[in-house]
Amino acid sequence: MPGRNFLFIPGPTNVPRRIQNAMSVEQEDMRAMDLPDFTKPLYEDLKKIFKTKNGRIFIFPASGTGGWESAVSNTLSSGDKVLMSGFGHFSNLWIDLCQRWGLDVQAIEVDWGEGVPVEKYAEILAADKNHEIKGVFATQNETATGVASDIAGVRKALDACNHPALLFVDGVSSVASIDFRMDEWGVDLCVSGSQKGFMLPTGLGIVCASEKALACRENSNLPKTFFDWNDQIKTNDLGYFPYTPPMNLLRGLRESVNILNEEGLENVFARHNRIASAVRAAVSAWGMTPIAKEEKWYSDTVTAVKVPEGFDGNEVVRHAYNYYNLALSISLAKIAGQAFRIGHLGDMNELMILTPITGAEMAMKDLNYPIELGSGVAAAQEYLRKTATPKIK
Repeated sequence: MPGRNFLFIPGPTNVPRRIQNAMSVEQEDMRAMDLPDFTKPLYEDLKKIFKTKNGRIFIFPASGTGGWESAVSNTLSSGDKVLMSGFGHFSNLWIDLCQRWGLDVQAIEVDWGEGVPVEKYAEILAADKNHEIKGVFATQNETATGVASDIAGVRKALDACNHPALLFVDGVSSVASIDFRMDEWGVDLCVSGSQKGFMLPTGLGIVCASEKALACRENSNLPKTFFDWNDQIKTNDLGYFPYTPPMNLLRGLRESVNILNEEGLENVFARHNRIASAVRAAVSAWGMTPIAKEEKWYSDTVTAVKVPEGFDGNEVVRHAYNYYNLALSISLAKIAGQAFRIGHLGDMNELMILTPITGAEMAMKDLNYPIELGSGVAAAQEYLRKTATPKIK
């Protein structure tokens, strides 16, 4: 098919040309004498993306799932009690991972379309007088449902009862796209990945650990080899890695951090909110709603569009791909077929986001959805036009 495929899923995301160019280099010696001149500043600058001064960054050749394993295996022990909540496919996968590690998982089942149940967490933590709960887990952005959660609220619940549990945050589809504050929110472990807000191909699991979390590794009895922090620390402190690193991806990560810092994180977050708001304006014009039940749950990185009864949202995705070379995301598990998803994170601007809205409209019209062709596009255009600011003064 002539032309390009248009990728609008919540990860992997589009890779900017600057990052592609940064990765398009000859293979290099990962033990070169001057490698620390590259790696050490990269670690320090990544801390700024997580908004931490004292946290420690680990970079693994892995996806976000590898980052999860690293965070859990280096801080907890078999049988430890942890508090978790499932409200989508990916938060449930985190629960499954912890169960497989032999942790005592107290998992709260939440309606899909809502986020972390902060009030319920507060009740459970307040009742845990003996501090049996060792870890509290919160998914900041659930990509299956387009739901964002209140991480600051979870920290307040912990502080209100002076609970010492570690706070784990899944930031795979939020870090570098949605406001995240490691130090201010008292987060102990945050896991992200290269293929979302960092605008890279899949392949890097990025973990940020607090000093409190780092201290826990000495008492953790879960097995670890590839994801062992001790091995990382010994070599990272010298500017190297305990095994062969994916240098091309690391060169791309350096450029990603440069791009994020040039735009400014607050501007990055504002841009994501504006683009997401345009998508939500289109959804409303179609006479539909997001899967997220309330505005407070709206994600700025992905919108799951609830389709009318009697229609199959996954068929919209298949049709858009087959006929218009547009990649949207299917709905998964409990809501399979009830929605389709539009990813709007990473390298994204006004005219880019009009593409999936246009293509989705065409696919839905082909499938006899009760929508007016052009309605969503017009609504998004009007929102973007009214909120536009000049780039050059």
